[in-house]
This record gives sequence, C-alpha cells and structure tokens, in this order.
Amino acid sequence: MVSSKFQQFTVQSARKLPVILLADVSGSMSQNGKIQTLNRAIAEMIESFAAEEDVRAAIYVAVITFGRGGTKIHQPLLPANQIQWTDMQAAGRTPMAEAFDLARIMVEDKNQIASRDYHPTVVLVSDGHPTDDQGYLSDNWKQPLQQFLDSERASKALRLAMGIGEDADEEILKAFLTGQDSQLLFRADESGQIRQFFRFVTMSVTNRSQSVNPNSISTLPDNFEDLDF
Repeated sequence: MVSSKFQQFTVQSARKLPVILLADVSGSMSQNGKIQTLNRAIAEMIESFAAEEDVRAAIYVAVITFGRGGTKIHQPLLPANQIQWTDMQAAGRTPMAEAFDLARIMVEDKNQIASRDYHPTVVLVSDGHPTDDQGYLSDNWKQPLQQFLDSERASKALRLAMGIGEDADEEILKAFLTGQDSQLLFRADESGQIRQFFRFVTMSVTNRSQSVNPNSISTLPDNFEDLDF
C-alpha cells in the first residue's frame, strides 16, 4: 500500500512535457489517403507515449487543427495515457495564421503549462499554402508566427515541421523553424514517410522524457534518413 501511494504521488508530481501538434486538415489533405495516414500516425504516437513508464517527465499531448470552420482545439492538452483519439476530418481552406495564435496562447497559459513544466515540442504539419478568411492565398501568417517566435515561452520550444507533397509551402515551414536546425524540416512524398516522421517525433520526445535534463534538445538523432524504424 505504501509503495502504491508513493508511485501515485510520483506520477502526479512529474513535470509536464507538452507536445503540441498543429495539423493541416484542409480539403487537400483528404486526397491520396493523407488524412487517414496522419490520423493513424498520431494515434500510434499517443499510444507510444501512454506506454512510457519513466516518471521524470509526464508527456501531455494537444492537437490544434486548421481547416473548415477555422482553427480548433481537436485534442485538449491531456496526459497521453488519458487520451481517446478521435480521427480528424479534412475539408475547407488553410487558416494557418490562427493556428499560430492559438498555439502561442496555449503555451503562454500557465494554467495549462506551468512555469515548472518542461519546454514543449511544437510540430507543424501541412500540405499546402496558408489562406485568408475568403480562401485566397495570403501572407497573413507572418505576423502571428513572428509573435509566436517572439514569445518568451514559445521561443524555447523544440519545433519540428513536415511538408506533405510537392505543394507544401516550404517558405512557411522554414520560417517556423527560424533559429533551429534546418534538418528539423522533413518532406513526405508518400504516406509511409508521414508515419516515419511521427516515429521520429515519438523518439525525440521519449528521449527527452528519459533525459536527466528534458529541456535539453541537443541529443536529437543526427540524421533522420538513417534511422532504422
């Protein structure tokens, strides 16, 4: 009984290691099985996190989607082992600017991510170009992204990005990674590479959760292409 109570206390007192995913769910993601593969990859990632027993850092996951109806919190920030994944649906435009705003607000909200918690991992996944409220191509993402990058808390996050297909906007993906290693930008030309990318995300976060210093991001795999999954 004493051991059980101690274990419960240890788990409850573990500092959060948040993972925030910004997912493009615009209409183009419904083509060629992209949204189905993305849903499967995210579900597998969450299952892997939920199976982690290291209590040095408690992995939490949130998913912000941008598509039909604007930007939404598809999955609130919760411990991975409490999440029942619900598949995303793809339709509509690409209101990415709003996603940067919502991600910044989430990271800055100390009720969700306390000062004692570890720096988050923020992942951007998109297969196209940002649009405005009318669905036209737009540069309206630049100011919200800069505000995200200038945020004292958000600027400390590890950022990863994946462009799906040849139509993915490389300019914005690179801008999202400003100040970080360009190797953290990945391209997926087929569904298998989407799942491979999320295995990399899983490995990166898991390595951090088991590290003596989870805020350190210097131990990421050197070459994603050489990883044996």
